[in-house]
Amino acid sequence: MGEILIQNAQLVNEGLVSQKDILVQGDTIEKISNHIAPKGDELCIDATGLHLLPGWIDDQVHFREPGLTHKATIASESRAAVAGGITSFLEMPNTQPQTTTQAALEDKLRTAKKSSIANYGFLFGGTNDNLEDIKTFDTQCAAGLKLFLGSSTGNMLVDDEQVLRN
Repeated sequence: MGEILIQNAQLVNEGLVSQKDILVQGDTIEKISNHIAPKGDELCIDATGLHLLPGWIDDQVHFREPGLTHKATIASESRAAVAGGITSFLEMPNTQPQTTTQAALEDKLRTAKKSSIANYGFLFGGTNDNLEDIKTFDTQCAAGLKLFLGSSTGNMLVDDEQVLRN
């Protein structure tokens, strides 16, 4: 894919609306500016009167990798998300195996790095049995901690009062 220059768009970003030009090279936004002069070989889109919105974040997806890849994969679901305007996702930990250890979290991160076309993050799962893992997982690798306080898949329910207190 070559360059695309979107001109005169009403860019909605961080609570503001302002007229901007946007230069896209391949699948990357290279520049956002008040005015970008065309070079002549790019596809120019006049967006006068149109709004350009940022991608959406889906903060609760249930992709099926690992474990149920016959249903879906991080690659297939990230493509579907981007096609629908979702540019970032946070995936829940109730996969097979569950994302309840540092190793499982790192495995998902490696898979997503290779196959996701969207921005990604993964939640670390809490169970009645992984309190030490919760205390020691690398918080820089996870988007957060997911505790199921009601019935869920596998053993993802956390209903042990001692675990909840700690």
